[in-house]
Amino acid sequence: MASTSGQHNRTVIRNPRASGQARITLGLINSRHRAVHGSRAYVPDQQDFIISVVDTATNTVVTTIPISGGAGVAVTPDGTRAYVTSPGDGTVSVIDTATNTMVATIFLGTNQNPSGVAITPDGSRAYVTINLPNIVSVIDTTTNTVVTTIPVGLSPTGVAITPDGTRAYVTNNDSNTVSVIDTATNTVTATLVVGIGPNAIAISPGIGPPTKKDQCKDDGWRIFTIPRKIKKKGNCVSFVNIGGH
Repeated sequence: MASTSGQHNRTVIRNPRASGQARITLGLINSRHRAVHGSRAYVPDQQDFIISVVDTATNTVVTTIPISGGAGVAVTPDGTRAYVTSPGDGTVSVIDTATNTMVATIFLGTNQNPSGVAITPDGSRAYVTINLPNIVSVIDTTTNTVVTTIPVGLSPTGVAITPDGTRAYVTNNDSNTVSVIDTATNTVTATLVVGIGPNAIAISPGIGPPTKKDQCKDDGWRIFTIPRKIKKKGNCVSFVNIGGH
């Protein structure tokens, strides 16, 4: 688990096998953008334009990798590659995790501003949110090329893929929505209204909302049928039952 606080963040990397926590001081990072895979955590530093590689067994930074400006990062399921979005120059950097060196740079296009990235469970595709011009780019990780783009809502930021790889969920910060993408056809099949300014998303392996009313202020969990699938009320996190799609 990694958590941050403040502008110049202190990041806490907790090893689940260890009894306590250790604090590792890094640079300016975005709290929703880092990736942990096995014994390594990859943390983009937006101030110093580097990726810090953290050994989660010793909780130390073992190396840094120069990049053009990191935002989102995701590691392939086999752990061999890390994909890092760079909003400054509209690229995605590909890092070889065995050597911790950059092996490819994927140009997304002129005036592209990539943010989040997620990789399918089979490792064949990377889905990159681009909040200008409001699209998701799909990258073939074998050739490291963009194979298609998908129009979504305004200012897409976070992205997550279901465990079976059939759907990608994208938060649209300025639309207050989540776009649901069918990864077989790479088309948006549903748009879900959520709370104000959604910017990150995670998918749980199970399906179902909290069962106790006191688990959320003002009994805030609600489930609706399409087109209004969910409603946010009170001080709560929006819940989407993905089983119905």
